[in-house]
Amino acid sequence: MPETVTTSYFRGWAGTRLALHRMGPASGGSGRPLLLFHGLFSSAAINWVKYGHAERLAQAGFEVIMPDLRAHGMSEAPHDATAYPEDVLVTDALMLVRELGLEPGGFELGGFSLGSRTATRAVLAGLEPRRLILAGMGLEGLAGWARRSAFFLDAIARYGTIKHGDPAYVAQQFMKAQKVDLRAAELLLQSVDDTPPADLAGITMPTLVVCGAVDHDNGSAPRLAQTLPNARYAEIPGTHMSSVTQKELGQQMVEFLTS
Repeated sequence: MPETVTTSYFRGWAGTRLALHRMGPASGGSGRPLLLFHGLFSSAAINWVKYGHAERLAQAGFEVIMPDLRAHGMSEAPHDATAYPEDVLVTDALMLVRELGLEPGGFELGGFSLGSRTATRAVLAGLEPRRLILAGMGLEGLAGWARRSAFFLDAIARYGTIKHGDPAYVAQQFMKAQKVDLRAAELLLQSVDDTPPADLAGITMPTLVVCGAVDHDNGSAPRLAQTLPNARYAEIPGTHMSSVTQKELGQQMVEFLTS
């Protein structure tokens, strides 16, 4: 039978109402929790549900738990700057894990792009998943967030005026399609921190780094896998935007989590 998604809400930092989507397992039993964070300007529905990744993971026996990050999807997007302190997405993640009662080593963790940054920094802040998946992420994307953030802040500042052929055009069109709240997105972008490569020595659990073959938006994924103490790299088809639509992403995730 096809899996169904259930949606509830929890309170993150400063009481922000955040959406939480769940899927699986098909048998109705209790699967191993798998917490997944989506990418920038996206949502759980777009990154994990639409292209079948969540269903594939649920069919493999996992309880797939997918929050919409603040200012994304069905979650609140406050315009008050105090709702976006440094690393607020990590704070939200830690609060969610406490809310769910997930024990160290008792759950899996993964993300795509911004979700990978969030997962990485959440582990460095104390989360202890059994295994970790970092998708759509390279070493420079973790260490050089200021440059990446500046690109998107520029796209927001010029929103509605960016013409085809401009490097920021695709970002503008994606923001339009997702109906991104520009003020909330601006505040959120300014809250995300860099992760120096030396800090990655603290991520010791088995890790899968999976990235599109022509996805260089966040730097080198093979270099990220080489830098992490216990990681392997898997290549899938696609660019940064298209790789998340490929069935191979979900297949690699299932293979890693069940091997």
